[in-house]
Amino acid sequence: MLSSITKEEIGKLDKATFTGEIVVVDSLPQVESAVAALEQCAIIGMDTESKPVFKKYERQSVALVQLSSESCCYLFRINKIGIPPRLQGLLEREDILKVGLDLCGDRRQLRRFSPELHPQGFVDLQRLTPAYGIHDLGLQKIYAILFGEKISKRAQLTNWEAATLTPAQQSYAALDAYACLRIYHRLESEPMPLLHHFGLCPEQPSP
Repeated sequence: MLSSITKEEIGKLDKATFTGEIVVVDSLPQVESAVAALEQCAIIGMDTESKPVFKKYERQSVALVQLSSESCCYLFRINKIGIPPRLQGLLEREDILKVGLDLCGDRRQLRRFSPELHPQGFVDLQRLTPAYGIHDLGLQKIYAILFGEKISKRAQLTNWEAATLTPAQQSYAALDAYACLRIYHRLESEPMPLLHHFGLCPEQPSP
């Protein structure tokens, strides 16, 4: 397994895609069915997106929470619907692992967005990959090392609070969450017991 990869090497790889279903959840009635489907999974991929800020002292606020199974990614537009109790319950369940990159940071951001939220079961892949000899910490590089495919970051700095998410935004957001799930399963296949235990985000004081 490679320990690192360059941008030039990534540029030569085939583009990664998410071929599953993408569901945008931007109204409260949609939350129930989305969470019910995700609760059937023991492990889900997770990511968040925030509207870019360009002023030094301006703080980002989470606009989107992506939660992905193997076949479907749900895009929760929390800038529109907040974090309803049903979604909060999922994010607080210890028995359903939420895996992603820099999830410890995302957890802090979500606590700022909703102080009454107490996320549990968050597994940060950046806390796991060094044990496998992977020195790079970014999602694009880790995914390229493990799967030989390139995740495009073109939509990363777009407006995640726009009235409607473009197809490009939806595809980008879904792939990021799904890629985290796929990375976890790839690492899980390696001989390291209790993988999730080593990546759990530590408890943080209230913001």
